[in-house]
Amino acid sequence: MNSNEVYIQRCIDLAKKGSGYVSPNPLVGCVIVKDNEVISEGFHSAFGSPHAEADAINKYSGDLTGTTLYVNLEPCSHFGKTPPCTDLIIKRGIKKVVIGHTDPNPLVDGKGVDILKSAGIEVVSGVLEEKCRELNRFFLKFYSEKRPFITLKIAQTLDGKIADSSYASKWITGQKSRVLVHNFRSEFDAVLVGLNTVMVDNPFLDTRFVNGRNPTKIVLDKFFGISLSRNIFLSGKTIVVTSEKNSDKESQLIALGHKVIYTQLNSDGGFDFITLLPQIAAEGIISIFVEGGSRVFSSFMRTGFYDEIILFSAPKILGSGIPALENIGVSKIEECVTLKLVEFTLLDGDILTRYLK
Repeated sequence: MNSNEVYIQRCIDLAKKGSGYVSPNPLVGCVIVKDNEVISEGFHSAFGSPHAEADAINKYSGDLTGTTLYVNLEPCSHFGKTPPCTDLIIKRGIKKVVIGHTDPNPLVDGKGVDILKSAGIEVVSGVLEEKCRELNRFFLKFYSEKRPFITLKIAQTLDGKIADSSYASKWITGQKSRVLVHNFRSEFDAVLVGLNTVMVDNPFLDTRFVNGRNPTKIVLDKFFGISLSRNIFLSGKTIVVTSEKNSDKESQLIALGHKVIYTQLNSDGGFDFITLLPQIAAEGIISIFVEGGSRVFSSFMRTGFYDEIILFSAPKILGSGIPALENIGVSKIEECVTLKLVEFTLLDGDILTRYLK
């Protein structure tokens, strides 16, 4: 790696410290270098807190004239919850700015680069761009398609079963895999399941195994049949998505700090994701971790509304049982969904594979 790449990689590592806390803002880290030495670092730690550039600049009380600032995302140039970072960079006399990629937010989108260049600051863009984009895939998906980034998390046996026929098999994978799932949950804005999962497994859908933020919980419940005594209502916020009006139940949920989203069904009797996903995004949710069950997985696969699959495979064979997927609209081998493998990890006997669409 050259020096630009080394410092942008450090920005990426710093940015990850804000994971789970900055949404719907992007993850951003910043490094300031003078005479080939790092003199200050910063990162965006929470939504509404100082941006990474401001954090790094304000930590250094000395003279920044002639220094180089590294940041994984283009500095903002507009007033939001915080002032423009470009103004601060110019004011402190920074000579050069190196960025991973431009910001797709229409309020920025190249304007930050233009302002810096107009002030006589040298700007280098596109350093470790692919890694920087992977870091902020949630943010980029939202601004490119106006919907949340969607990950399907499937835990299954080697023969593709997620439960036995009686649904009595609560855990398929081992403890290490389950802890990692809690870590994943902490990185997403919301975790989503179907009504059957809530009624059969009665999960908490929290992050109690790790030190992380609990996501908002979303339940797909076509006809509002959910019981309010389920564990998902005990703490945090839960959103029930339904097509059936029930004012009494809705009032009870609102009183407990939860929310109901009413939405329409499609011609097949399933949820219309074209309508629903923008409704969810309107709640400030730009990433969803889908945890099942099989009907829910299949509906996302069938409609194409998913971006990656995280698959946990346990070294077990069940033979019969509940399959991970039902009908996804594919009947011939040449119609198979083809994915890109981007991660393979062994977890005490389990195998984690991650695929991009």
